[in-house]
Amino acid sequence: MIPKDILEEVLEKALSLGGDFAEIFIEDRINNSLRIVNGKMEDVLSGRDYGAGIRIMKDFRSVYAYTNDTSRNNLLDTAYKAACALKYSEQDLKVGLVERIATNISPIKYVPSSISNVKKTEVLKTAYKVAKEYSPEIIQVTVGYGDVDQKVLIANSEGLYIQDRRVRTRLFIQSVAGDGKENQTGFEGPGAGRGFEFFEMIDVEAYAKEASRTAVTMLHADLCPAGRMPVVIDNGFGGVIFHEACGHALEATSVAKGHSVFTNKIGEKIASEKVTAIDDGTIPNAWGSINIDDEGTPSQKNILIEKGILKGYMIDKLNGRRMGMESTGNSRRQSYRYSPTSRMTNTYIAAGEDNEEDIISSTAEGLYAKKMGGGSVNPVTGEFNFAVAEGYLIRNGKIDKPVRGATLIGKGSEVLLRIDMVGKNLSLGQGMCGSVSGSIPANVGQPMIRVSELIVGGR
Repeated sequence: MIPKDILEEVLEKALSLGGDFAEIFIEDRINNSLRIVNGKMEDVLSGRDYGAGIRIMKDFRSVYAYTNDTSRNNLLDTAYKAACALKYSEQDLKVGLVERIATNISPIKYVPSSISNVKKTEVLKTAYKVAKEYSPEIIQVTVGYGDVDQKVLIANSEGLYIQDRRVRTRLFIQSVAGDGKENQTGFEGPGAGRGFEFFEMIDVEAYAKEASRTAVTMLHADLCPAGRMPVVIDNGFGGVIFHEACGHALEATSVAKGHSVFTNKIGEKIASEKVTAIDDGTIPNAWGSINIDDEGTPSQKNILIEKGILKGYMIDKLNGRRMGMESTGNSRRQSYRYSPTSRMTNTYIAAGEDNEEDIISSTAEGLYAKKMGGGSVNPVTGEFNFAVAEGYLIRNGKIDKPVRGATLIGKGSEVLLRIDMVGKNLSLGQGMCGSVSGSIPANVGQPMIRVSELIVGGR
């Protein structure tokens, strides 16, 4: 992208006023998206984003500047202006960059740019037809396709020079069921760190049917009763509760500043002995996987909680300084416009030893949350409120009638201790995670779990 000698010159300029670390992040990203609404092509969008971000550190302080003009003179000017914000004393340092090759854990068969919009549209048309024809009660279907091809170059004053390419593809299906009085929705959004070959590996029709099935089921569901009760949360996207209520509290972004309930608790019991939680950015072709993080550190598998004991955090360079700990390969950002910080990749509760049938049959009365929706979390306290997208009452150890309007209310640190059963059927669900460094692709996941008691909001 930019010659190595120019990058060395820019990094030297960034350090010229007393910084002890400098980094440049260069990004070239191509985005494509298509959307069909009610059988008609609504959007066909393509865009390119290119620019560079320069970060300078001094002890625990940092400054960040970015630009979309990557000419030599402008990069030098941007670096100097950023350095002025951290001015300590003038220094003349030399930087020698040595190229490192990133190990590619996510090989791509069909780069998105090699596939015509006609072929992409065929996928959408298939999904639309199947979802719409599922039931006469399906009144609207929206189907979307998106792909990203991101090339990055990262260089820093420690001599690092590394390039990487990240390709991701995703399908979105939203079905709306209505009876003339009210509407209910169903959603499926499979994605992976793959090219167009992703659609050779998934059953598009099955996802389309599932979105419509959820919508129709919820249209005929009763209102959920409120109260304290055991809650069984199914696998896959059910892991969003751990991600939001506990995962963010295990990021150094919060931990380093003491804004987490888990600060200084390494080695302590923070969860049920049934719970082992992992952040693993090395799963081949997974939605949240990365070869290297956005500081150039190789991705790795991090054990966060092992049999209830807190084992580690997700750490970036700057917060690692504050904590006296090394980076874990979790530094991420939405684009060059954002300074990186510690973020999750593929974060999940590991498979347990309980049979899913036993989890249900041993629950006399409670709620079965088959699918989770969105919600809100206080990142400092871990208090959360999440909607249940598809729920059922459990009566006498059996799944009973569907219910809607349920919400799960609790506190992450307390819920971890109340997980008394963990199933074997681990699966992951795809989402976009927002934080101070923007929106990034992240996997959430878990097997079926049971929380012995949780506040269920309803009517």
